[in-house]
Formats: sequence, C-alpha cells, structure tokens
Amino acid sequence: MLQTIVHYSLHFVFPGVLAYTFFRDQWKKAWLIMIATMLVDLDHLLADPIFDPTRCSVGYHVLHSYFAIACYIILLAFRKWRIIAVGLLFHMLTDSIDCWMMNL
Repeated sequence: MLQTIVHYSLHFVFPGVLAYTFFRDQWKKAWLIMIATMLVDLDHLLADPIFDPTRCSVGYHVLHSYFAIACYIILLAFRKWRIIAVGLLFHMLTDSIDCWMMNL
C-alpha cells in the first residue's frame, strides 16, 4: 500500500512541486507537460504480460531503457525540450524508486 501511495504521489503530485520550483512563470503548463510525459508508459503495451507487479520498468521497457534515459539527459541541453526532459527523467527516477521499494 505504501509503495502505491509513494509511486502515484511521485508521478502526479511531486511534478507540480518541480514545476512550481523550476518553472514558476509557467508552472501550470510545466506540470501538465510533466504529467503528459507519463505517456512514456505506453511502452508497457509491448511487454508480455503488459503488467507485471514484480517487474522493474527501468532497463526493461524500450522507453525506460538506459539508452532512452541518456537521450532524455541530452534533451536537458535544449531549452525548448527542457520541461519534457525533466518530466521524463523524474518519471525514470520514480520508477527506479518503485523498483527499489519492490526489493525491500
């Protein structure tokens, strides 16, 4: 139960904190963009089974791969893509925390 609360809080609430802290002049837009980066989870549809509660997403799914994460880091260098990059990287961090909590 705690893992679920932490996971979804980090996916939905904390991006608002990040948006307000780092993109204050357009924090509502930044928050919505960061929430939209959860579309990266569409890569779960390529897995069999689609949902496995014991599987760590990071390093398994295509858009959660280490190569993809490196691309998200590169996107930070481009101002136009920065909010999306922050959202994607925080998504990966959230999923990594979820993986860590599964192994407790």
